[in-house]
Amino acid sequence: MVKAVVGVNWGDEGKGKITDTLAEKADIVIRFQGGANAGHTIVNDYGKFALHLLPSGVFHRNIVNILGNGVAFDIDKFVNEMEDITSKGVPEPNIMISDRIQVMMPYHILFDTLEEERLAGKSFGSTKSGIAPFYSDKFAKIGWQINEFFQDDAALMEKINRVADIKDAVLINLYHKEGIDREGLLNWIKERRDKVKPYLRDVSLYLDKALKEDKTVLLEGQLGTIKDPDHGIYPMVTSSSPIAGYGAIGAGIPPYEIKEIVAVTKAYSSAVGAGAFVSEVFGDEAVSLRNHGGDGGEYGATTGRPRRVGWYDLVASRYGCRLQGATDVAFTVLDDLGYLDEIPVCVAYELDGKEITDFPVTKDLERCKPVYRVFKGWKCDIRGIRNYDDLPKETKDYVEFIEEKLGYPITIISNGPARDDIIYRKSPLK
Repeated sequence: MVKAVVGVNWGDEGKGKITDTLAEKADIVIRFQGGANAGHTIVNDYGKFALHLLPSGVFHRNIVNILGNGVAFDIDKFVNEMEDITSKGVPEPNIMISDRIQVMMPYHILFDTLEEERLAGKSFGSTKSGIAPFYSDKFAKIGWQINEFFQDDAALMEKINRVADIKDAVLINLYHKEGIDREGLLNWIKERRDKVKPYLRDVSLYLDKALKEDKTVLLEGQLGTIKDPDHGIYPMVTSSSPIAGYGAIGAGIPPYEIKEIVAVTKAYSSAVGAGAFVSEVFGDEAVSLRNHGGDGGEYGATTGRPRRVGWYDLVASRYGCRLQGATDVAFTVLDDLGYLDEIPVCVAYELDGKEITDFPVTKDLERCKPVYRVFKGWKCDIRGIRNYDDLPKETKDYVEFIEEKLGYPITIISNGPARDDIIYRKSPLK
């Protein structure tokens, strides 16, 4: 069977930890979209890791870890990440890369950086990892599938020249920079292709056989619903779809094979990049929540930059669960709220004087104000608890209220950063 692990909100919900935990009963883990612009933080017996490209199953010896065709493949970051985890005692993982995956080219990162600089105060909050230029080229049909790297020099130079003619027009006339070094780009391709050649496979064919053999597959998404380019806060979104349904495309499997969708949401909110964020808090309140949150604080696993934080947003989360098609909800970092006397929950938005509970389009979202209901805090450390019934009453009140208003079953609760900081729960909604 196929199970997807995806984000409900703005990303950084704790999908890596949930994938790593569920991988204990999986045969295959697949990253199906996104690139190295975000990280999944995982704490296990080997230490603490921030994975950017590698699937979160790499710490399990018997798992095949796949980079699907929907991923933005940064070769240098992949090689460095492999070297990093193995240098820390992790056995070399079993890695497979789709021979249809597209490659992050050096000019993608250059264009991302130059455009953010040009936009200045109106920028998208990009991590400057090349993601938007990469996906733009993919759909403009001037991207590079990895299999194209394995051609003779004449064929490679023909495509390099064709692409560079387009890129140079923008580099020279808009950004006032030098054009692409075409011979240098040829050498860049030739220097890197053999580094990844041993990992390349026809992934779709492999998965077809694996599913016929009743293997268990986990699809691992990056970011979350609110950053989807179609259904999120466009244009302050990512450039690939983090929706579970896209997992079929990004992995190369039939959509009907996805039987379970674990939608991951934090017990409070945090947001990546720019854009509307209704329940965001500021000042000392934000500093306290940020520093208590996550594992060591709410700071980007890739960039290190402080994340925007806020209270739990039921409007956004209910929308996120619906778009993902959640069969189960994983509720993460619940332990981080133990310092609070009172915990607000955003139950509705006020838009032009009216309360709404359905997530609006971006132009209206920017005028929304949060409507809160406040809960009593539990004022204690809940790490180490493994049985739901052993949680404080106030904690259970908080979980059960959110579950009722979400309308989707919370069956997994994460109450700490480690792999075994998990409570499995039988939800009344299931």
